[in-house]
Amino acid sequence: MVESESVETIIPRILVTKIGLDGHDRGSRIIAAWLRDAGMEVIYTAPWQKISTVVKLVKEEDVDVIGLSSLATDHLLVPKLMDALREGGYQHVRVVVGGIVPDADEAILLDAGVSRVFHTGSAKEEVVQWVGKFAKEARKAPAVVTFE
Repeated sequence: MVESESVETIIPRILVTKIGLDGHDRGSRIIAAWLRDAGMEVIYTAPWQKISTVVKLVKEEDVDVIGLSSLATDHLLVPKLMDALREGGYQHVRVVVGGIVPDADEAILLDAGVSRVFHTGSAKEEVVQWVGKFAKEARKAPAVVTFE
């Protein structure tokens, strides 16, 4: 008989990606390494992902948190990603954005459902702590996924 794992013992699964046309990925590679070194399972993609591809990866990889990097204005696509996640039944998945995000744009992201925005210079400990917290929240939240 296999005992079910508690939320506390499940290794967080984090998708680190970039949507849109911004190809600057050094920061996202650093964040991916921080999260991996903290014991999280990281699924890392190359830049230039489509929103539909990100949603597909969430489904295939059983992702708890999506970490998006933006050094241009690609973070303005995130509200469309949030809509696509809700439409797919993945509203339990937490989304964080990191990079260069003006204050006015940060408000737009938070209103769309982003859990947190990390600005350039955020400390490793801060990022790891918050992403771990959001992963636990995602595991506790009910998924509303429908299968085709």
